[in-house]
Amino acid sequence: MVTCPAYEQPFALVVDDEPLILMDAVSILEDAGFQMLEAGRAAQALRLLGQHHDRVKLLFSDVNVPGDMDGFALAREVARRWPSITIVVASGQTKPGTGDLPDGATFISKPFSAQVVYHHVRKTMPEHTQPEPLKI
Repeated sequence: MVTCPAYEQPFALVVDDEPLILMDAVSILEDAGFQMLEAGRAAQALRLLGQHHDRVKLLFSDVNVPGDMDGFALAREVARRWPSITIVVASGQTKPGTGDLPDGATFISKPFSAQVVYHHVRKTMPEHTQPEPLKI
C-alpha cells in the first residue's frame, strides 16, 4: 500500500463527547489515512478549525454535543466559514430535518461501521483531497 508522508496526509476533526465513540471514530478515520484532531464540544472544534482549517479536509461530528451549539449548527457554521471542508454528521438519536444540514453534508446513523464511514466519506469528499487508503 502506498502511504503519504504525514505532512501530506489530510486532517479530520472528530467531535463527540462520548469517549468510546470518539475513540472508535478516530480509529476508523486514522485507518482511512487521516491525521486526527479531536474535540468534545462545538466551541472547541471551532477553535481548532480556526487554527488548522487549511489542513482539515473532513469534519465528523455527533449531533448531540454539549454547549451552545449542536452538531447540526456546527456543520452549518463550518460550511459557511470553510466551504472546502467535507462534513459528515452522525447520531443514534436524532435525524436531520429540513435545513439542519448544509448543502453537501452527509448524515450517518449510529451505530456506524468503518465501511459505512468510508462509503460516505468517499461519496462526499472530493477525490483529490482523500487520503490514499480511501482510494483503494
